[in-house]
Parts: sequence; C-alpha cells; structure tokens
Amino acid sequence: QVQLVESGGGLVQAGGSLRLSCAASGMIFTIAAMGWYRQAPGKQRELVATITGGGSTNYADSVKGRFTISRDNAKNTVYLQMNSLKPEDTAVYYCKTNWNYDYWGQGTQVTVSS
Repeated sequence: QVQLVESGGGLVQAGGSLRLSCAASGMIFTIAAMGWYRQAPGKQRELVATITGGGSTNYADSVKGRFTISRDNAKNTVYLQMNSLKPEDTAVYYCKTNWNYDYWGQGTQVTVSS
C-alpha cells in the first residue's frame, strides 16, 4: 500500500522560507515520479512542481526561481524548498505520485502572512 506523509508546513511571514517533506512508502521510490500540488481556499488544486525518478524537474510559472523540488532516494523522501514566500502561496500543499493509481498525501498547511 502506497503511503505519502507530508510535513513541514506552518505560518511564515512574506519573504520567508519553508521546506516541505514527503516521506513515501509501499513503492519503488527510486523510479517514481513525484509531485507537489497546492490548493488555496475556493480554488482548484494546481501543480507546483514535479521531479522524475531521474531527477528532471518541472515548475509552475508562479514558483519558478523561488521553489526547488528535490529528492533523497536513500530516505524515500521528496522535498519542496520554498523561498521568498508570498501571501498568494498560502494553501494546503499535497504530495502526489502515480504508482498504477494516483496517490495523495494528507496535505500540510502553508500560511504566508503579509
């Protein structure tokens, strides 16, 4: 059974930084593509960043240059380093993978105050 557990959310002032972690189990992590998504109140869930098993990355235009996705295959963990945070980054952040099916974590709240 695939499980994804996010951590690292919190409250931060605009311009600050946070690092989110997503610990994965129940799959062969080294070959799995992983992604971070977010959902703000009243809005649809949107892609933030993805990383392939080979380490290729992709970012939403709104976070390019500020966020960095990375992975540690030894720890079965994917990270999202978020710098220069803005109030519009406030959302619940979710980790996702596709391992025959789409699997999502429970989400972690990020709140950026102005």
